[in-house]
Amino acid sequence: MILHIDMDAFYASVEERDNPAVRGQCVVVGGVSGRGVVSSANYAARRFGVHSAMPVFQARQKCPHAVFIAPRMSRYREVSETVMAIFREYSPLVEQVSIDEAYVDVTGCERLWGMPPVIARRIKDRVRDALHLTCSVGVAPNKFLAKVASDMKKPEGLVVIRPEDVLSFVATLPVGKVPGVGQKTGRLLEKLGVSVLGDLEKYSEKDLMRALGAFGRRLKQLAGGIDTTPVVPHHDAKSISTEETLRHDTRDTAVLRQHLLRQAAEIGRELRTLHVRARTITLKIKYADFNQVTRSATVPSPTQASHDIYQVAVKLLADSPLKRDVRLIGVGASNFASESVPVQMELFEDELAVPPRREILEKAVDYLKDKYGTEIITQATLKDPTRNR
Repeated sequence: MILHIDMDAFYASVEERDNPAVRGQCVVVGGVSGRGVVSSANYAARRFGVHSAMPVFQARQKCPHAVFIAPRMSRYREVSETVMAIFREYSPLVEQVSIDEAYVDVTGCERLWGMPPVIARRIKDRVRDALHLTCSVGVAPNKFLAKVASDMKKPEGLVVIRPEDVLSFVATLPVGKVPGVGQKTGRLLEKLGVSVLGDLEKYSEKDLMRALGAFGRRLKQLAGGIDTTPVVPHHDAKSISTEETLRHDTRDTAVLRQHLLRQAAEIGRELRTLHVRARTITLKIKYADFNQVTRSATVPSPTQASHDIYQVAVKLLADSPLKRDVRLIGVGASNFASESVPVQMELFEDELAVPPRREILEKAVDYLKDKYGTEIITQATLKDPTRNR
């Protein structure tokens, strides 16, 4: 039996928890300028039609009295780490699929923690008591059904699909609820007269593959309640990135560097959390006319130091003359090497070389933030953009 656990309105819930002044109000995370998109909205705001991926200006039209908050990704990652640690208390087989959701295989854990529905309740209670956050849980014989179940009674839901109920459940499941069925596939299925998975019984696997390609085979299996995808505890990240839509279009490099400094700090901390170093740093720029460019540089020695990521990003910015105002700016890191791989020291210091003492210093700062909160220490240049000149 597998659990799919999805935190309820995660970003917005963290903001409500951290700031008692906004509790009970409509909370929308996604920027304060109206130029970005909604990352998360609490359920009070959703009642007004606000949802994730909606442009912020539309969210303001639908819910003008809402509190709009810029995302704090480093804070959400910090809380996410604690959430995932709680899940691992109940099973070693935890597959994190995003910052706020995971699959947990609890097969064989009954003697320790009780039957799967009991384990689900234990986890929900543990998250609520330890973090003052809520989650919704689906319990089912496979990942597909657990994912569907977790979405059925949000927020704070707990839905159990027993093995003996699988076939009757999938027979009436709307195809729009199936992960992977988007608008295009939905229209193709509608042409075939398929509205629920039970309607697929009249089609062979070959018929569905002819109409839908390889996904047709998968859909036929799901219609029989079959999903053999295992819970995989570890996924090696290939890249990480962060970006921000600016409050005002600008080509002021002092302002842009301030954003890069903040983003480099997030990327560096994430690399240190993953225990990897990056060989490649990427700068992303989207102009006011929505044209987009990316520039990348490979450093002589892999790094996880925020300072060095920032220096590379600034150099890439300097090498990219700004002929138009910038709307969005972002930083990415990729081409990872394990933290355990020794770093080649330079005889003569290179501007992109990695000083190990810099990493040691930043890990010490990470420790302070983990122990006392993210606001315990910050760089002065983040307070005054002119100091980045």
